[in-house]
Amino acid sequence: MAEPPYIPLRPIPLKDRSAIVFLQYGQLDVIDGAFVLVDQHGVRVQIPVGGLACLMLEPGTRVSHAAVMLCAQVGCLLIWVGEGGVRLYSAGQPGGARADRLLFQARTALDETARLNVVREMYRRLVGERAPARRSVDQLRGIEGVRVRELYKRLASLHGVPWRARRYEVQQWDAADIPNRCLSAATACLYGLSEAAILAAGYAPAIGFLHRGKPQSFVYDIADIYKFETVAPVAFATAAQVAKGRGEGPPERQVRIACREAFRSSKLLERIIPDIEAILRAGGLAPPDDAEDAPEAVPPAITRTQASGDDGHRG
Repeated sequence: MAEPPYIPLRPIPLKDRSAIVFLQYGQLDVIDGAFVLVDQHGVRVQIPVGGLACLMLEPGTRVSHAAVMLCAQVGCLLIWVGEGGVRLYSAGQPGGARADRLLFQARTALDETARLNVVREMYRRLVGERAPARRSVDQLRGIEGVRVRELYKRLASLHGVPWRARRYEVQQWDAADIPNRCLSAATACLYGLSEAAILAAGYAPAIGFLHRGKPQSFVYDIADIYKFETVAPVAFATAAQVAKGRGEGPPERQVRIACREAFRSSKLLERIIPDIEAILRAGGLAPPDDAEDAPEAVPPAITRTQASGDDGHRG
């Protein structure tokens, strides 16, 4: 019997996808054309990978080559994290096919005037008002830090949650109090979503503006803009529920489920990539052309015959 004709994959635009799915204790593979998680008993759970922004792979997961290739084709980011998503060990790169956007990001970050303009735009979006005049990047970072601490106190008071300070140790996760654990789990969800958007759009997570020197500096920059309208209230609300003995399962799991709903209700994925473009253009440098044939570009490993999905998709 002849094989059916091959139908090229058409990635779903990132803004139309669900945000994040956490997976653990299973083998990720492609079986009978479906992306599945197979547990130790051989039970398959099909994962609609083409409709997801990213998969968070917790300890106990293994991934086949076919599974990684399918994620690259459909533009779903794979992120290897610690238990509960509290540490990031590695990440795939479904985007990045356009080198011109990465170079534009780097030029803007290296130009001190353009960098300050970008930071001021980030501050405006975070605070809702223009940044104070004649302030350096370090000074604006200090102002933001004070505001963040005050917002944590305000949210804790609003939900009736005891709060001392933002304090936790990655190596001693269970030693942290419930509010800090909830906040860390919620922030990890937002980081995963932000990194998926950054990579899908063809930018580099490490080239930051307000934050620098970390593998996820730009992720922190972008995620901080949305933190206090999405995951921070969710974290404190969940901590309050846990304190009252409500909810099912560990606090981290409750937070992840609540964050997923918050991302969906706020339509966050529809906003991140356009916001990134606007933030970088605020630097004042000439943005890259929209042409696909940038002279420094390297052809994608998976040939695309028809434009679909987002610019960063390799297939």
